[in-house]
Amino acid sequence: MLDLIEKFKQKLSHYTPEEQEQIIQAALWSQELHGTQKRASGEPYFIHPLYVAEMLVDMHMDPDTVIAGLLHDILEDSGVTQEIIKERFGETVASLVDGVTKISILKVKNKSVQEAETIRKMLFAMAKDIRVIIIKLADKLHNMNTLQHLSPERRKAIASECLDIYAPLADRMGISWMKAELEDLALKHLNPDIYRYIKDFLLAKKSERTEYLKRVEKAIYRSAGEEGIADILVTSRAKHFYSIYRKMKKRNKDIEEIYDILGVRITCSTSNDCYTLLGLIHKLWPPIEGRFKDYIAMPKANQYQSLHTTVMCYNGRQLEIQIRTRAMHYTAEFGIAAHWAYKQEFGGAKISADTLPIISKLKSWDQEVDLSDDFLDEIKSELLKDSIYVFTPEGHIIELPANSTAIDFAYYIHSEVGSHMIGAKADGSIIPLNQPLKNTQVVEILTSPNGRPHVNWLRIARTSRARQRIRNWLNKHDENLLIDKSIIAKRKAVEKAQESQKQEALVEPIESDEIVKHVIHADKLSFRIGNEKNMMISIAKCCSPSTGDHIIGYISRGRGIIVHKKNCPNLVNIRDIEHRTIDVEWESAKPISTKRFKVTSRRTTDLFSEIEGAVKKYKGHLIEGRLEETEDGRLSGSFTMEIEQPDDFKRVIKSLRTIPSVISILPM
Repeated sequence: MLDLIEKFKQKLSHYTPEEQEQIIQAALWSQELHGTQKRASGEPYFIHPLYVAEMLVDMHMDPDTVIAGLLHDILEDSGVTQEIIKERFGETVASLVDGVTKISILKVKNKSVQEAETIRKMLFAMAKDIRVIIIKLADKLHNMNTLQHLSPERRKAIASECLDIYAPLADRMGISWMKAELEDLALKHLNPDIYRYIKDFLLAKKSERTEYLKRVEKAIYRSAGEEGIADILVTSRAKHFYSIYRKMKKRNKDIEEIYDILGVRITCSTSNDCYTLLGLIHKLWPPIEGRFKDYIAMPKANQYQSLHTTVMCYNGRQLEIQIRTRAMHYTAEFGIAAHWAYKQEFGGAKISADTLPIISKLKSWDQEVDLSDDFLDEIKSELLKDSIYVFTPEGHIIELPANSTAIDFAYYIHSEVGSHMIGAKADGSIIPLNQPLKNTQVVEILTSPNGRPHVNWLRIARTSRARQRIRNWLNKHDENLLIDKSIIAKRKAVEKAQESQKQEALVEPIESDEIVKHVIHADKLSFRIGNEKNMMISIAKCCSPSTGDHIIGYISRGRGIIVHKKNCPNLVNIRDIEHRTIDVEWESAKPISTKRFKVTSRRTTDLFSEIEGAVKKYKGHLIEGRLEETEDGRLSGSFTMEIEQPDDFKRVIKSLRTIPSVISILPM
């Protein structure tokens, strides 16, 4: 074991003698504390923290991070406390070790809850010090390389968690090599057959691929030399296994039919050289339309910069080419760790955790997101999935999860903007509020003092921030609505005559030649029974309804609203059940269909209200409408509605034709 520590010491040459001494002291202490503890492979446990530390040394992390890597398991595996670590190696090391330590199993209900709580703790610790996640990623990568010693069930569980949480986190940190390795190792254990199939295919085609890529490299070097750009490096490779697997799955094709599995990377000196080389590449081979991305002008959230283009290369094969400077390449490979090493090398200044957008998001979540059982799902969908980038009218870039809507954008800007929104524009045109935003759109939110959130927005919003603020607003300002545990409770439908009296129409001028009308629903959905009010919602344990089940609410005395499945056998045994039920529905419930139609009518002041009434008659909901005055004094507009049954659309159109002022109706 001392030989291993001696070999490890030889890697520490870029640290000062004092720093080397501290690191070795930590290694010896870690070895002592882990003692005779063994890994599943039968090897001494100390090998694991030593490998983690070596990885951190190779990434040129600072001494505190390397020491924390050596000690990252001792709080869990020995009697050492955080205070003892602090006395020996300082507060920073103690804090880093605590950040990556699992939550004690004694404090939680079961292992799945423990893992969720551990990830939550780690992420919020990461928001305070980015090095926490770098240590954890190194820890995870070594564990993934030794999964073969665990049971098949445990291997798959760990690999799934790696694919869902840690590989995307490596991507958000910009550490591309680590992301690729984690994904490939996860695929190896989750789908070993496809992993071997891709591996065997790439090995069988290796010589052919090598010759092909050499031909490409020579052409690039020759063309660059003729242009006077000599200081370049061209490298080529097949894409990593998981990337190929995703292409096969997305396109539903065999690997033999996937033609863009090869990639070429060109590194050069300056950004100007990058764009010059791009022009040369497009002269050599025709670019594929829609496959060019300029991440130099618009870097990714993880600070990645590069030019990407896909060309039709020799023999009709598609080839992706990346062009970047050497500095950009270093950042692309090592992400935030590269910046940390750079800062340490040039003065040791601490990098701000706010460097990455994911950190500021986590900080806001720590303060405002309801840390529910869905926390991990929210983390996966909002922080670790694909993002889009849209602009405010002033040119500020906003990052949102893919498929976000104008509602998410509005609440990202400010809760007051969201709460008073009456419409939205993208690139100058009004869009439905449920329409997913697209990359690089300029989004403008239309507001009014009389605007207010609608309960249906909960089904449209994609971000937890927007949903939480909509819930809060509705629960605070509409005393007759209760939203809790992803369930919306409301009274049964009132008679149509009463309901129509409670609708208000708001006319808001947007431009001189355009009028947008928005209906505000002010239905009084009372659930007061006797003196009971401000009730909470709970899930019945007898039938345990889950999202998507048909449900009904029972108002119990002293226990609030209890939600049962509609077919729960216990309902028939509940006293006064027919008098104490309340309509409830899942917050995430979606209508079967969204339909659009165009209307032309004579000028009238109540057209919007009449259309709204016709839609509601068949249990539909008007989610967007636009009316414009035409040159001949008529009104022309387009509307979007949601309906429960596809056949209801025909009934709505038929009802709309009976409105006296309507001249024509045209489905879209």
